[in-house]
Amino acid sequence: MVPASAYYGANTQRAVENFPISGMRFPRSFIRALGVIKKYSAQVNADLGLLDASVAEAVATAAEEVVEGKLDDQFVLDVFQTGSGTSTNMNANEVIAGRANEILTGVRGGKSPIHPNDHVNLGQSSNDVIPTALHVAALTGVNHHLLPAMKLLEKALGAKALELAGVRKIGRTHLQDAVPINLGDEFSGYARQVALGRTRISATEATLSELALGGTAVGNGLSAHPEFAPKVISLLAQETGCPFREAVNHFEAQAAQDAAVELSGALKTFSVSLFKIANDIRWLASGPRCGLGEINIPSLQPGSSIMPGKVNPVIPEVVIQVAGQVIGHDAAITFGGCGGIFELNVMLPLIAHNLLRSIDLLTAAAEVFANRCVDGISPNIGRCLSNIEQSLAVTTALVPALGYDKAASLAKEAFEKGKTIRELAREKGLFSEDELRRLLDPMVYGGD
Repeated sequence: MVPASAYYGANTQRAVENFPISGMRFPRSFIRALGVIKKYSAQVNADLGLLDASVAEAVATAAEEVVEGKLDDQFVLDVFQTGSGTSTNMNANEVIAGRANEILTGVRGGKSPIHPNDHVNLGQSSNDVIPTALHVAALTGVNHHLLPAMKLLEKALGAKALELAGVRKIGRTHLQDAVPINLGDEFSGYARQVALGRTRISATEATLSELALGGTAVGNGLSAHPEFAPKVISLLAQETGCPFREAVNHFEAQAAQDAAVELSGALKTFSVSLFKIANDIRWLASGPRCGLGEINIPSLQPGSSIMPGKVNPVIPEVVIQVAGQVIGHDAAITFGGCGGIFELNVMLPLIAHNLLRSIDLLTAAAEVFANRCVDGISPNIGRCLSNIEQSLAVTTALVPALGYDKAASLAKEAFEKGKTIRELAREKGLFSEDELRRLLDPMVYGGD
C-alpha cells in the first residue's frame, strides 16, 4: 500500500503492485540524474515562457531535493519494469509534483496546482529522458569516480614498480620457470594495464556525451520547443562538468544504446586486467612456506575458521570477484543493447542497472586494491633469490658456452639429482668458479 508519507501517485502505485519482480531499485546515481534533468527542464520551460515562474520554481526546488537524495525512499519501483523506463520517469514526475504541491499549498501529493505530466514532464518523454539519465549518470560516474580511482591504482602500482625495480625473481611462462626478471618489471606491466584501461574508458566520452533529450517519443521532437533540449543540456554540462551535447541524430540516440554497450566493453576489458593483476599478486604472495612466497601482502584476515596459521589474500579475491561480476554485467548489457527495436530500445532499465552497478563496483575495487593491498606489498628478497638459484631456467646462461643440447642435458640431470645448475656444473668441472660467477651471476643477481 502507499505509505502515508508518499508523494507519488496512482501510476507509481500501480507499478509497485503489478511488478514486484526483484526488489532491486535504480541506483542513487540514476535517480540523481533524473532529478537534475527535471530541475533544469523546469527552469528552461519557464525561461521559454512555457511554465509559470512560481510553478517552475517549486518544481526545481522539489527536483533539487531528489538530486540531494532527500526523497530517495519515494523511488519505490523495481528495476525490472517496462523496457522504456516509463514507470520510473512517472515515479519521478509524481514525486516532484507531489513535493512541489506541498511547497506551494502545504498539501503533499496530487496533481494540482502542479501536474506530473503537464508541468514536470513538459517537453519530455520517457523515451528521451531515461536514455539521457543513463548517459548523465554513467559519464559523471566514470569521470568523477571511476577514472580517479583507476588513476589511484595506476599510481600505486607504478610506485611499487619503482620500489621493487632492483629485486630479482624468476619469470614464469606456461606456469613454468622462465628466465629471471626484476619484480618491478612485473608491477610496471600491471600499472600499464590500468593506464590503458583508463584510456579505453575515457574514449567512450565522445559517444556518452551525446544526449537523447529533445527527441521526445520517437526521435522527431514532437511537442518539445526547439530550444528546450539545447538549453537544458547546456545546463547539465555546467552542472556536471561533462561535455554533454544534444545527440547528432535523435533516432539513433533512442533506438540504440550502442554507447552504453561500448562503455560496458571497456569496463569489461578493465575487469579482465584487474583479474590478471589481482590473481598474479595472490599467487606471488602464496605460502607462506609452501607457495611462491615472493611477495608479502597486508594481513587483513589472519587465520581461518579451522586453520589458525593461515592468512587469506582477501583483497585480491575481492577484486577477482568484482571482475567476474562486471563481466557478467557486460553480458546482460550486450543483450540489452540488442533490445533496440524500430524507434526505441526496450531494455533500458536492464542496461542502466548493470552499467551503473559496474561503474560503482570497479570504482570501489580499484580504490580498495590500491589502498588496502598494493600500497602494503613488500618483497621477500631471500625467497626470490632462492627461487632463481633453484631454477633450471638459469641453464640458459650456459647455452652460448655449452650449446643447447649439452645445456638441456645438464638441466635434466640437475632436476633428477635435485641439484642446482651451479652445483652440478661445478661438480662436473665444466667451468671454473670464476667462469660460473661470470656466466650465472648476471642472470641470478642482475647486472653485467
